[in-house]
Amino acid sequence: MNLWDTIRQTFSALFAHKMRSLLTMFGIIWGIASVILMVGFGRGFSADQQKRMKTLGTDLAILWGGRTSDQAGGYAAGRIIQFTIDDVLAIQQECTKIRYVSPELRRGLNEVSRFNSAARPARAVWPVYQSFRSIEVSVGRLMTEEDERDARRVVLLGFDAARQLYPGQPALGEQLLINAVPYTVIGVLKKKQQNSSYGSGQDNGQLFMPYSSMARDFPPSFKGSFPGWLNNIVVQVDNPEEHEAAMRQLYVTLGRRHHFNADDKDALFIWDTMRGAKLTKRIFDVMTLFFGAVAMTTLCLGGIGVMNIMLVTVSERTREIGVRKALGASKADILWQFFTEAGVITWFSGLIGLVAGVGLCLGMGIIPKPDFIPTPVITPWAIMLSVATLGVITMTAGMYPAKRASQMTPMECLRQD
Repeated sequence: MNLWDTIRQTFSALFAHKMRSLLTMFGIIWGIASVILMVGFGRGFSADQQKRMKTLGTDLAILWGGRTSDQAGGYAAGRIIQFTIDDVLAIQQECTKIRYVSPELRRGLNEVSRFNSAARPARAVWPVYQSFRSIEVSVGRLMTEEDERDARRVVLLGFDAARQLYPGQPALGEQLLINAVPYTVIGVLKKKQQNSSYGSGQDNGQLFMPYSSMARDFPPSFKGSFPGWLNNIVVQVDNPEEHEAAMRQLYVTLGRRHHFNADDKDALFIWDTMRGAKLTKRIFDVMTLFFGAVAMTTLCLGGIGVMNIMLVTVSERTREIGVRKALGASKADILWQFFTEAGVITWFSGLIGLVAGVGLCLGMGIIPKPDFIPTPVITPWAIMLSVATLGVITMTAGMYPAKRASQMTPMECLRQD
């Protein structure tokens, strides 16, 4: 029996037992599709998280003052470190591995427009902050060095803040009263898909203004505050490969200014987005491997189904095997016949599963879906792994039943009812 006859006979047997064949093939189809889809979701979650992290900023570190844990320079341990604008200037001048630095002030302020009022948080920063925090406007312009130098009363509105203060109305050029002080709206930010932030919430709901303007108009009023006081400092590392050296420079510079040991890690609290991104990537990589392992288990269970159906087929065709052997068929002929049938079932089902898996990934990239559901990423190694697993399934699920059929003797077969 040649290959074409074997394939034709296999499909005849499949159509003769439609439900049994469909259930057997479904195990392989779903196994292949689930490997591609689940690995794709894992990679999609990772890519989506990295994209959202970029909205926070690239290669950033956010610094807050901590509490010293060691004695240094004649000063007792346990002192609270409080940043001032002079610390930012020192970092700018001395830390050569820091590309950009900006002070940051945060206030909870009341805003009143011609159309509505709100109590949105505001941040005051240097203009360079806008570039490394990935802040972009949908209309208007960003803050400039002239705005900062002249302490102009200008403000940028986050996407959600603009919708609340100017519902259905253009905000650009409007006057906004912030704690009864008139500010001019110079731009509205693009909406960010952001699931991480720091301080007072996501950028969509905030206002941004020049540091010099807030420091003048809205100085801190709580006990212990003083001129030049900052909430925190934001820096961007110049070279990601020298990230650790850049952090060391920060500790040395600020340690000299605030009289703490550069090895005192408790003196500063640093949110290092690079470390966070690496940790997040590691988590999602492990999650992707887990998804892939679950899908591979499903595919292997489908292989067990193929072995089971082939054993049933051998049992049902025992007399056929006996007749063929009595007419001169060798063990190799019988083994090849049943092994080929198992291979046809496996690879035909695998091809359908491959098309289904890739099609689902592509389809989910087209259809609208909630923000929290990522687009699956078609991963070449998942496809290659699926194909390799199909080969293993063909060898294991097909060889055992085929070998069992080939070892039957004609007398044993013909005695079967």
